[in-house]
Amino acid sequence: MIGIIGIGQTLFQRRSGRSLQSLVAEATRRALEDAGLRPAEVDGIIPVGGYIHVEDILAAADLPLQVADATPAPGGNAAVESLRIGSALIQSGQAHVVLIVLAKNGSSVNRIGDRVGILPGQQFRTQLERPHGWTAPVEWYAMICRRHMAEYGTTKAQLAEVSLAAYAFAQGNPNAMQFGTVLTREKYEAAPMIADPYQLYDCCQETDGAVAILIAAGSRDGDQLRRFIELMAVVSGRPRSPDDLTNRPDWYEIGLSYAAPTAYERASLGPDDVDAAMIYDCFTFEVIHQLEVAGFCRCGEGGRFVASGAIGPDGSLPVNTHGGLLAEGHMTGMNHITEAVRQLRGEAGRNQLDRPRHIAVTGWGDWGDGSLALLRGPSA
Repeated sequence: MIGIIGIGQTLFQRRSGRSLQSLVAEATRRALEDAGLRPAEVDGIIPVGGYIHVEDILAAADLPLQVADATPAPGGNAAVESLRIGSALIQSGQAHVVLIVLAKNGSSVNRIGDRVGILPGQQFRTQLERPHGWTAPVEWYAMICRRHMAEYGTTKAQLAEVSLAAYAFAQGNPNAMQFGTVLTREKYEAAPMIADPYQLYDCCQETDGAVAILIAAGSRDGDQLRRFIELMAVVSGRPRSPDDLTNRPDWYEIGLSYAAPTAYERASLGPDDVDAAMIYDCFTFEVIHQLEVAGFCRCGEGGRFVASGAIGPDGSLPVNTHGGLLAEGHMTGMNHITEAVRQLRGEAGRNQLDRPRHIAVTGWGDWGDGSLALLRGPSA
């Protein structure tokens, strides 16, 4: 049995003025303290996001030099995918304790536009998209959202429900970048248009910070492992046309379309067994999109599902109880995993749910590669 034994993170903020190495050092130290481990006990490393190299992590956190390491593809699927890779390192005997760490200066240095030039399928970027003004993810994903609105009647008011729920949860999370920022429907509607239909509050934060996660094999028995969070299943997938969005036969088919059924089968669970979900929320519609694909509601019904109040604190499926990428911070989905851990341990403060047993975490990459992790708490 493999699970999460430690988590740590820094403050999430804009223009931190800190180096990636200092962010890594702090998040790693906190994760080690949380797990009750020494740096010398780490023998596997997975750097997430492509912002910092293994060698920099070793030096910054004073870790052993002889470690197994692997690097997932950059993008929003990397956080959940790293859980799968780390599990493989442990199962194969190459490592016993794996550190998964992300550090980024997404507000002060590594802005989203800088990453577009290194993504797959550059022939589509240079010859098709840029001549027509598509230069950033907000424009690509607005296209998918508009299609859904035309086909299923999804509305701007339903997109607003996703953002309003995220900002409401952020008010119970002092580490959220938007803690103290109350979002009303009037404020949402008055915000600047970014890429129709996405306005300012439909878009995730640009964030400086770091998150570290430690995974290892263990048992669900014993007091020392009472905070052990089991990885019941972690599955990733890619859609057809994996290097491009615009020429995809089905814009709603994503990696999660393949990952979710397999993950449920491996965990012997179904969507109805999940108590909360941490959905990769780069933009509001992508929450609706992934709720449908992950089986929490039918295709075309995601807008009505979120408008029903289902994703709020008193709903049937609370979503992103930390505020998510929309309101807590854009940590490439790593903060979704740490929030799932806190909820399952009963350590989520004002946003703590009533005894959750199983939590789902999704990943969403630049071209729709996606993943689903199903986590089980110690009391399940």
